[in-house]
Amino acid sequence: MDGHTAPAPARPMARGRLFFANPGPTNIPDSVLLATARASIDFNDPAFVAVYDACFAGLKKVIKTEQHLFMYTASGHGAWEASLVNTLSPGDLVLIPETGHFSDSWMKMCGTLGFRTKHLPCDWRRGVEMSAIREALAADTGHEIKAVCCVHNETAAGMRLPLDQVRAILNELKHPALLMADTISSLGCYDFRMDDWGVDVCVGGSQKGLMLPTGFSFTGASEKAMAAHRASTHPRHYFDWTEMLARKQKSFVGTVPVTLFYGLQEALRLLLEEEGLENVFKRHARLAKAVRACVQHWSGNSGPQLFCQNPERYSDSVTAVLMPEGINAEDVRKIALEKFNVSTGGGLAKLSGKVFRIGHLGDLNEPMILGTLASLEMALGLAGVPHAKGGVQAAMESLTRP
Repeated sequence: MDGHTAPAPARPMARGRLFFANPGPTNIPDSVLLATARASIDFNDPAFVAVYDACFAGLKKVIKTEQHLFMYTASGHGAWEASLVNTLSPGDLVLIPETGHFSDSWMKMCGTLGFRTKHLPCDWRRGVEMSAIREALAADTGHEIKAVCCVHNETAAGMRLPLDQVRAILNELKHPALLMADTISSLGCYDFRMDDWGVDVCVGGSQKGLMLPTGFSFTGASEKAMAAHRASTHPRHYFDWTEMLARKQKSFVGTVPVTLFYGLQEALRLLLEEEGLENVFKRHARLAKAVRACVQHWSGNSGPQLFCQNPERYSDSVTAVLMPEGINAEDVRKIALEKFNVSTGGGLAKLSGKVFRIGHLGDLNEPMILGTLASLEMALGLAGVPHAKGGVQAAMESLTRP
């Protein structure tokens, strides 16, 4: 013995698969993992260029655009920053309808980068009212607002924002602001139509509905966004679209993440060819409805509740579960992970300790959801959380209902 003791594992060795019900990163299909398990090659090699071009075209199909696309080696936050600094100038005013933690984070980033912000606060359980967005834009008769930044799916609250309605307001008022959309946790989960909805800037990432490892993100940009880019005076380099357009790949400043593209090629094949996007959306809607049925059943006996109270805004990607007053959601998460090898998301910002989040996006099916819900129901009991038993049965009935 050398006198050194191996560190104790963070939790007892678990057998079987981890049930990963996080809102992101998410489960990665085995075929995608295998596709990335290869030696790297030169990103100018014709064999890779063919893969790259196919991925470029496939991503455009997912976001439903025939316009511009820029890709980055970065998380979704990097794509946020890229979208802002490429289309706006220092001091520009940005309207940010609140949806939860991520809209607030985007607003903080805007301030750090030198943009002014107008915040539209909301009740996180119901979402911002369209009338508030209309009122703010109607009052802006001088068109100071240069962009409206919307989070399509707010994972902190388990709530969506209807982007098509925001575009309708902009069109009705003839307001020239760019419509920017964070689709990081909605893309590949439910419908998004960049061109049809008049979205000027679409921000996406790899680690959620696209079923890839973290580290790849992108921006879809309309012709209007490109005109704004040419007028922008904000300093930038790594994320500069002009720099990217001068490269063969029309994206990336620096080395292209070659192995990730082999994974992306396979993920796009699964989404677009094997299952088909419309079927992907139907699967997500079916699983989300089952999760909500379970949580709504738990809410009996003064138990946990759906955090989102606006059925029109329910997310098909993630469900936030609000604990009864005085009970720490982290206790439930800890038991689920340590006893049952089930990983869920925690509450963010002001919801820390108050909610846990069940991710139901990406590579997921009915047995995985039911196993997760059964484990969580057991964890609720072990944590002493009041709830109505039988939530899993309610989910099963939802899944088998015609």
